[in-house]
Amino acid sequence: MVDADETFVIVGGGLAGAKAAETLRAEGFSGRVILVGDERDHPYERPPLSKGYLSGKQERDSVFVHEPGWYARNDVELHLGQPVTAIDRDTRTVRLGDGTTIHYDRLLLATGAEPRRLDIPGTGLAGVHHLRRLCHADRLQGVLAALGRDNGHLVIAGAGWIGLEVAAAARGYGAEVTVVEPAATPLHQVVGPEIGQMFTELHAEHGVRFHFGTRLTEIVGQDGMVLAARTDDGDEHPAHAVLAAVGAAPRTALAEAAGLALADRAHGGGIAVDASLRTSDPHVYAAGDVAALHHPLLGMRLRVEHWANALNSGPAAARAMLGRTVSYDRVPYFFSDQYDLGLEYSGWAPPGSYDQVVLRGDAGKRQFIAFWLKDRRVLAGMNVNVWDVTEPVQDLVRAGARGTAVDPDALADPSAPLASLLPGT
Repeated sequence: MVDADETFVIVGGGLAGAKAAETLRAEGFSGRVILVGDERDHPYERPPLSKGYLSGKQERDSVFVHEPGWYARNDVELHLGQPVTAIDRDTRTVRLGDGTTIHYDRLLLATGAEPRRLDIPGTGLAGVHHLRRLCHADRLQGVLAALGRDNGHLVIAGAGWIGLEVAAAARGYGAEVTVVEPAATPLHQVVGPEIGQMFTELHAEHGVRFHFGTRLTEIVGQDGMVLAARTDDGDEHPAHAVLAAVGAAPRTALAEAAGLALADRAHGGGIAVDASLRTSDPHVYAAGDVAALHHPLLGMRLRVEHWANALNSGPAAARAMLGRTVSYDRVPYFFSDQYDLGLEYSGWAPPGSYDQVVLRGDAGKRQFIAFWLKDRRVLAGMNVNVWDVTEPVQDLVRAGARGTAVDPDALADPSAPLASLLPGT
């Protein structure tokens, strides 16, 4: 039971934290809700930073989770531009950067992740960028527009989702783009070589140059400006700006200093939480990118960095904080938009976990669904320019996680409804 005099503190001003605050009020919690964020902007969603807002198709105000007046109307106290510097679990307090101490009865850590840095000479140059925060997107949007006007060159380190989405946005402005990637194809660790080649062809058709099997070794500049980027095969690529898109690391320093249990770094790290998103301290919860969940459906601990996880795990943690029974078993989901290609991916199929890739539809026209299977069980599915199939795809993933096999030939047959492949249909 929750007392009306209790105080719930949320650390993190992203989607997970904002939706947790919204859920607490929607579920009837009448105590204090305090949201602390180290950015000065109100809580916002991150997908537009590499998609619609970066490309100039969305207005800046569209990224915010709630309009600014929502917080006062719902009695959510905001401390923006103010980092939490310490958690004292004995006294149940958090200390802010200005020395303020706040008591909590329940604490939610939604501290997110931060971009990994390139450990090479030249990263201190003004033309080297990362993309994680709204201020990064503000700056990068102007850079891409200027590169387009001046026929400038952007070098992107990393062909993951952020790297590819920024490449598409940059080409939309007319910038020249080179992507340097150590693997053999884009998204190699996510979709494998079979589907990765499709992304190579898609971006090549739009003028993006790829340099596979190499890494950046130095960013060359003069008077603080970027002039070129060198790779470990001896090549030098012209560059007026460089984007480091080499992944993100969970922001666990606060939790670690407080003595909370962390997940194995070899498996993504993060704050270890159970299925109710509770940490090793029963008064502390974690959600969003920083949470490493013991997933009750998939039977493993995993950390998911995507929008849907923040959208759904924040509210789930809020309900758990209120004493509700929670078992967070959402199928991991994300989406991407690149040029005229849109996709949705559901499931979890890391390298080495699958033994077969089944395509349903026309891969040549980039209108298909790809399925990753292990022993004929669906681990994940990705629909490319095919819509309104997320629910049956996720149903197949759930069935696969419970041990149900499917006929790969029927899975590949567009005339066979996906729902018909499930048991009992």
